[in-house]
Amino acid sequence: MKKINFIFLLLAVLFNVTISAQSDKKAEELVQKVVDKMAGYENFKAQLSYTMVNKEMDIDEKKTGFIFVQGDSYRVEMEGQIIISDGKTIWTYLVDSQEVMVSNMEEDDESISPNKILTTYNEDYKASFDHDKKYKNADLKMILLKPNDGKQFEEMSILVNENNLSLENFSVYDKNGNVFTYHIINLESNLNLPDDTFSFDESKYPDVDVIDMR
Repeated sequence: MKKINFIFLLLAVLFNVTISAQSDKKAEELVQKVVDKMAGYENFKAQLSYTMVNKEMDIDEKKTGFIFVQGDSYRVEMEGQIIISDGKTIWTYLVDSQEVMVSNMEEDDESISPNKILTTYNEDYKASFDHDKKYKNADLKMILLKPNDGKQFEEMSILVNENNLSLENFSVYDKNGNVFTYHIINLESNLNLPDDTFSFDESKYPDVDVIDMR
């Protein structure tokens, strides 16, 4: 679950970013344009390629999946695990073990809705271009976001397309030497999502063991 929280941490940073005076002005402006574009989405679906690397612990983990977000509701599907929330209830479905754990949003410490983070996270950041990163596509720009107090993470890097203001990938560097990277393979916005996208209908899964922790 903590891995998925980094997706919401990214959303929190992007939507609540307050850039410090020491920031690169052009980097700040580009971040704000990406923020404004994402804020205009009614909902979105994104295909993700995820890696978690810790060189000291010889960890190199790779996964792929999808995330759907609409307001307080979200759905994350990532290799054998589906996490769904309608903003009030969270269903964590473990496909292989045929178990679904049900909890209330406010009682779940690990799963936090995007909007909850967006309204409670208000750190200040220093934004700057990573001029060491060069790409064949000149529109691609790497921006470093460093929190002034470093409470949540050491640093975050985001790769954006300056031309169409799309978010290509982002990496989070935590204090334990872990690097969490999400590549956004495809992002679609303002979709006509099915009604059951953000709910778990237990009647459709008669063999599932329901563990209600509410």
